[in-house]
Amino acid sequence: MTTADPRSLLYRQLSPEDAQALTRETLARCDDGELYLQFIASETFAFDDGRLKTADYSRDAGFGLRGLSGEMTGFAHANEISAAAIRRAGETLQLLDPAKGQAAPPPRQNNRHLYTDASPLDLVPFADKVKLLEAIDAAARARDSRVVQVTASLAASWSVVEIVRADGFVAHDVRPLVRLNVGIVAEHNGRRETGSFGIGGRRLYDDLFQPETWNRAIDTALAQALVNLESVAAPAGECQVLLGPGWPGVLLHEAVGHGLEGDFNRKGTSAFSGRIGERVGAAGVTVVDDGTLLGVSGQGRRGSLSVDDEGTPTQETVLIEDGILKGYMQDRLNARLMGVAATGNGRRENYAHAPMPRMTNTFMKAGNDDPGELLGRMKDGIYAKSFGGGQVDIVSGKFVFSCTEAYKVENGKLGAPIKGATLIGDGPTVLTKVIGIGNDLELDEGVGVCGKGGQSVPAGVGQPTLLVSGLTVGGTG
Repeated sequence: MTTADPRSLLYRQLSPEDAQALTRETLARCDDGELYLQFIASETFAFDDGRLKTADYSRDAGFGLRGLSGEMTGFAHANEISAAAIRRAGETLQLLDPAKGQAAPPPRQNNRHLYTDASPLDLVPFADKVKLLEAIDAAARARDSRVVQVTASLAASWSVVEIVRADGFVAHDVRPLVRLNVGIVAEHNGRRETGSFGIGGRRLYDDLFQPETWNRAIDTALAQALVNLESVAAPAGECQVLLGPGWPGVLLHEAVGHGLEGDFNRKGTSAFSGRIGERVGAAGVTVVDDGTLLGVSGQGRRGSLSVDDEGTPTQETVLIEDGILKGYMQDRLNARLMGVAATGNGRRENYAHAPMPRMTNTFMKAGNDDPGELLGRMKDGIYAKSFGGGQVDIVSGKFVFSCTEAYKVENGKLGAPIKGATLIGDGPTVLTKVIGIGNDLELDEGVGVCGKGGQSVPAGVGQPTLLVSGLTVGGTG
């Protein structure tokens, strides 16, 4: 193994052959499981209030050892990749019941690579990263006299992982991830409003440093802030809602996506449990999860993975087709217990966590409706162009989402921007109330972070313009 091989960062105190022998030894009594080795380097730069506020860099390496016997899971981790540490972790698995059935077969092999092996952290000098944030700050302030605050941040990570199984299967992946965010506060007549924009993915910093990219980030964030300066109080009550394309798919991700993950359905706690083959959405509603998607740069989108964190190749998984529930997102444990195939959705935040079923890039496919025609159908309602935070009950799918940019709709035309609008409902019901699906599918720009069970992972969302016949809008107007 050469020093140019990223795997050398994992094998400094033991060899790949040692890792395979230790995995066979520690998982001997298990139905399934793996040794997950990881090295990760990350950095964050934040420019705020006219100066550099944060410049963080970290490196970490460790392993997670997981054994499965029936429904039981044994898991131990350490930040030292050595034979002694792995053997100590293996003692945890002695508490499992001995495997009773045939050992689970390994994932299929995969030679597909969706992104570069190069590290984004190493290819751009420190000074150039600071200069980029300084340039963004200066350009944003020069755009408009109403700009009173600019926040710009740049973040990247580079992770090397290896998944080793007792049956001799080994999977390897090198994962870059970058992100640029711009936030702007504008003030006029004593009123302050904010706007933001982010972009990123599994690629290098290259295009983020192009002036057309970061100027678009400034323009989008500033436009949102200035629109909100003109906003009026949001109306309250139930009305038609037109959801914009792209990032508003985060509502679909939270309110519907989590309910389609295998663990909640195996345990019967999801609103979609036991409903395969049933109608769960309006005609034309097709929702998929696809971990193989590439971005405009030809490299992986934020939620894309060549293999998941159990070594299973990612794929397009059709969850809902033309309104009919077709399947769930599965990791190996839940797939085995439900008698179905794993879908490449076993994900973990890092080596210190066991994998669970998680989304990758989850989106609704395009329909045939013209977005302008959908707007023209509305007599009275709101157009939600962008969302901020929200709260969701995964079991019921009930959600509350705040709009960061939204407008009144009156007689088929966009009216005044509104402030303080929240959308209230539940995901399964929303799917049945879709009465128009635009032909303008967009995926988000690469900033999504998904939380579940105390773990956060990068994820992608998307949708076309959607017309919903009725949602409860919380507002102050």
